[in-house]
Amino acid sequence: MTVTRREVADEPPRLGALESQVMDLLWDEGASTIRSLIDKLPGDFAYTTIATVLTNLHRKTLVESHKHGRSTLYQARGTREEHVASVMDHALGTSRDRAVSILHFAQRIPDNDLDLLRDYLRRRDEGLRP
Repeated sequence: MTVTRREVADEPPRLGALESQVMDLLWDEGASTIRSLIDKLPGDFAYTTIATVLTNLHRKTLVESHKHGRSTLYQARGTREEHVASVMDHALGTSRDRAVSILHFAQRIPDNDLDLLRDYLRRRDEGLRP
């Protein structure tokens, strides 16, 4: 299967293990300094390591930064749920048969999640706010 430039451009950024940990903290805690992230991360990370991770996450357009006094605050540009949705959408987009992939996925969804999905679709079809 040939991957086009458009498909690659639409691919959500892949996260390494440390990038995922940092994003989890930013999603859970909100805007943070490098020092506060280091204090909350398991393990012993150098300031420059976390600064590099944040630079990479900024390049991937997952975080933004702004000055707060003498410190720089970093915050997630979107929610965890928005990121997960983009990963799921991309995964479906790389399938040779999107419909079959959706059906296989639906077979694995727990009943309570299926109920949530049914309710959402019903409300959407009725023109109600989801």
